[in-house]
Amino acid sequence: MNEGRDYRYIDREKSWLAFNARVLQEAADENVPLLDRFRFLGIFSNNLDEFFRVRFAAIRRLSLSGVSGEKVLGGVSAKQLVKDITEIVIQQQSESLRILNIIENKLEEENIFIINENEVSKEQENFIKDFFIQKVSPALVTIILNDLAEFPLLKDTSGYLAVKLVMKADEKAKLLGLVKQKPEVRYAVIEIPKTINRFVVLPPSKDKQYIILLDDVIRYNLSSIFNIFDYKSVTAHMIKITRDAQLDIDSDMSKSMLQKIATSVKDRRIGEPVRFVYDQSIGKDTLKFFLANMGIDASDSIIPGGRYHNRRDYMDFPNLGRYDLVYKQKIPLPVEGLSLEGSILNKIAHKDYLVNAPYQSFSYIIKFLREAALDPKVTAIKITLYRLAKNSQVISSLINAAKNGKKVTVQIELQARFDEASNISYAEQMQTEGIELIFGIKGLKVHSKICLIERIEEGKLKRYGLISTGNFNEATGKVYTDVTLFTSHQQILRDVSKIFEFFDVNYRVHRYKHLIVSPHYTRSRFYRLIDREITNAILGKEAFIKLKMNSLSDFQIIDKLYDASKAGVKIQLQIRGICSLIPGLKGMSENIEAISIVDNFLEHSRVYIFGNGGDPEVFISSADFMTRNIDGRVEVTCPIYDKDIKKELIDSFDIGWKGNVKARWHSEKLDNKYKAQGKDQVFRAQLEMYNYYLDKLDVITEHL
Repeated sequence: MNEGRDYRYIDREKSWLAFNARVLQEAADENVPLLDRFRFLGIFSNNLDEFFRVRFAAIRRLSLSGVSGEKVLGGVSAKQLVKDITEIVIQQQSESLRILNIIENKLEEENIFIINENEVSKEQENFIKDFFIQKVSPALVTIILNDLAEFPLLKDTSGYLAVKLVMKADEKAKLLGLVKQKPEVRYAVIEIPKTINRFVVLPPSKDKQYIILLDDVIRYNLSSIFNIFDYKSVTAHMIKITRDAQLDIDSDMSKSMLQKIATSVKDRRIGEPVRFVYDQSIGKDTLKFFLANMGIDASDSIIPGGRYHNRRDYMDFPNLGRYDLVYKQKIPLPVEGLSLEGSILNKIAHKDYLVNAPYQSFSYIIKFLREAALDPKVTAIKITLYRLAKNSQVISSLINAAKNGKKVTVQIELQARFDEASNISYAEQMQTEGIELIFGIKGLKVHSKICLIERIEEGKLKRYGLISTGNFNEATGKVYTDVTLFTSHQQILRDVSKIFEFFDVNYRVHRYKHLIVSPHYTRSRFYRLIDREITNAILGKEAFIKLKMNSLSDFQIIDKLYDASKAGVKIQLQIRGICSLIPGLKGMSENIEAISIVDNFLEHSRVYIFGNGGDPEVFISSADFMTRNIDGRVEVTCPIYDKDIKKELIDSFDIGWKGNVKARWHSEKLDNKYKAQGKDQVFRAQLEMYNYYLDKLDVITEHL
């Protein structure tokens, strides 16, 4: 075996692309309901958009800087990595088109037909023309390009139709014999409106249902759009651009952080293009015209695709009332002993509780905040916010608390990627209501998910709190798996209070007795936890590590896990996304196994379990094992002391580990091989997780 990082680690970008390939596998899986397969195609496309805007853009900048970046990129030059990524993406795009065709053919078997502008019937013609006149035409932005002094800026959040008009010869010129050999060509661009649903549902015919894409509604009405031109032919092909989404923060000390981020977000729209996707049936001359005028060259990722792009819209494909073609929605379950009717604070005062959403109801978090807003004994609420729902109930609860005279302090992360504009809007709203805002720490993102309530009981201060692996976001709480600890453990909450003190006075580094806090202590503390397992293995004691997270890419942590494997520590990893560690290599990682679960819910919780010689220690965390989380963010990892909750989290990890039909092995080959083999009994972890909580409730009912 050659020593060197290129052998010991999987490139994080290629590992991420392998994760997105797993999403594509769900779209291809015939066992997934048809309309949910569309949803996975949309997720695949949305993921890819964000990847190019952030990760690919960063690598491209490095490749153009003249710096090789070999150490940064694990032994591969930035230039080579740009090339490798483009090749992988072209292959994945081709596969996604193949899957899309299969799904559409399957839909036809269900009497659902997606038609284009050439398949419109006489019965549908009037509806489409009227829909265009009433809804689409007023929202269209159409630009004739030939005579413009400056080419318009195309947004990377929109899709466009690149239009070519071949003009008729002038009749007077014909008579004078002055007709040019080549007819005049005009080019135009049409922005596809985002304010109108991409999928237009047409009137049904007998037992058949029809959908036409907004793109094709526009194509069908091109003659109406360009009726002032005397053209011979008109064609329209879809194009899409992706831009570098890096934020350049102004250093002007006279501006507030809110103003700086707002300006930077606006400037993002003029970011350098990093990917151009086009309909491969477009004419060469049209493609050449757009590439040249948009300043796109061979250093950018130019990807041929199908007729439609911006396929993230497929996440919102209409269900047409066909609930037999989507996953059956399961009602979130109640938490044993925790009612949404009575006082939640009184319950937490006597016992810790865990909510595992979406299996259990996210509503407990809203209830916690709403009760605190009204409780006369509550004096203060402090919370960190990263990503929020549209029309957030969390924000509503905090404003309600402020109106009731509570001191409300909110640390809101203005640099939450692609949520900056939303967070700025919420920040301005909260400022207006008198809420005290903290806008972070220079050089550090605040990614922790903590909430602290201060209450006066019998003349003394008592704290209540939430510590979570996920955002306080009721929308993602329906589809992201995350665990939230409700606790009144005063020592833990004293540590939480110190974190808010650090936000306020961040030159002072606190010591924490219970919490593990980034960026100061996470790396060293996890090193010690891994070293203890190594020592126990050498001494012949029970030694194991079970880690569940979104991504594992920090080389130094990976090296520690390799050391543990060599010492005989049994390591099980559930890593949904990036895994730069290579499992199962003799002499290096033969005691490590790693899987990824991709299913109906997005696996998002971080749970860390260390054997500790037979008395396992269990932690929940906001942090993945990525360098940015360990060294460049404020993250919180919390120990679990309640025996019932410890068992519940260990059980939940083991249920995930038993999963096979939606679980794939992480491997050096990045081949996403399913865990289930041959005659293995089917075990779908997310379904079994729901049943686990359902069974607990049934047991309680039996004893009543």
